[in-house]
Amino acid sequence: MKPFVESNGLSNDGEALRRRADRDGYLFLRNWVDKEAVLAARRDIAGVLQDAGWIDGGMEPEEAMTSHPPHVSGEPEFSPVYDRVQRIESFHTLAHDEKIMAVTGHLLGDDVLLQPSNIARFVFPTNLEQTTPAHQDFVHIQGTPDVWTAWLPLGDCPRLMGGLGVLTGSHKFGVLPVSRSLGAGGLRAHFEKIGGEWVSSPFDNGDILFFHSHTVHRGLPNLSGNRLRLSVDFRYQRASDPVMEKVLTPHQGRLSWSEVYRGWKSDRYQYHWKRFDLTPVEKVPVEPVDEAV
Repeated sequence: MKPFVESNGLSNDGEALRRRADRDGYLFLRNWVDKEAVLAARRDIAGVLQDAGWIDGGMEPEEAMTSHPPHVSGEPEFSPVYDRVQRIESFHTLAHDEKIMAVTGHLLGDDVLLQPSNIARFVFPTNLEQTTPAHQDFVHIQGTPDVWTAWLPLGDCPRLMGGLGVLTGSHKFGVLPVSRSLGAGGLRAHFEKIGGEWVSSPFDNGDILFFHSHTVHRGLPNLSGNRLRLSVDFRYQRASDPVMEKVLTPHQGRLSWSEVYRGWKSDRYQYHWKRFDLTPVEKVPVEPVDEAV
């Protein structure tokens, strides 16, 4: 698989960034996000996972070493642990990193809305069948197609740990048919007829990948043998565009925002979306097609 095209050289040229994003459907920037902020979120999340027994004890939790059976969304054991992660201030604060906001400002303009439903992911090395399938985010988040996801691992993500792959130019073909699948989201996009080339690169701490909601992308298997892969998804759109109601609630919808914010040290980013006059819309059900499509 060829590596991502790096866009650091365009970072101060909004027009050039938009042209690159329009061409490829993604932007990849090295050494971009505040590394200490990334590691702070990693430490806090890993501490919760170690306390839950998902990360081995007897060592620093941020090493994320695991010999435990995998846990995935939908299991009874998953929800209470994930809800503890959703309460972590450093995790949500990371989404407001000024250099992330600078890129989304170039892509979207001055009224950038961070969808508050931030996502944390924990990918076990012993659960390859649950690797996230090729999909488009729009199927899940809807509202407006012009949404950009920022994906970054919390720390280094060498090739052995997988990371993310992107199908270049796939955002130009609209919303593709889907069928049911294992893995996050539970839906696989049928991309085989549109062509394009899969690209990916190993990530160092501070690297970040942005991609459009129509861009086909997929998780790559964590083949590390004993390391949990920790990553986050943050999504951005224009506040003036419609926004799906569901993404204005904490991810997976079990908590209220008052529960999320309880115990935070700062109120700077609390209810940040309420300064906009938003147009919430309901989610439209997506009908999976026959696997033979």
